[in-house]
Amino acid sequence: MQLPNCLAVVVLACTLAFSPVQAKNAQDTISKKEAVQLATTKQPGKTLKISLEGDYYVVRILQSDGRIIDVKVHKITGEVKKD
Repeated sequence: MQLPNCLAVVVLACTLAFSPVQAKNAQDTISKKEAVQLATTKQPGKTLKISLEGDYYVVRILQSDGRIIDVKVHKITGEVKKD
């Protein structure tokens, strides 16, 4: 009879331990506005569109020479990379 009670306590403790981490990650994501600022700092131009693909914001930028590029910004770390 002691083992099921002990197991229930362990499962409950693990659930409580991981819940705050998930909530914190949701709060730590950058906004679309911040993603645009980060993207245009690395690749100047006019923002045409922003979308969310997995863990990245994809910012479509019209450059001064007329080329259109996509820049990916990680929604948690803010890492910027050209697509």
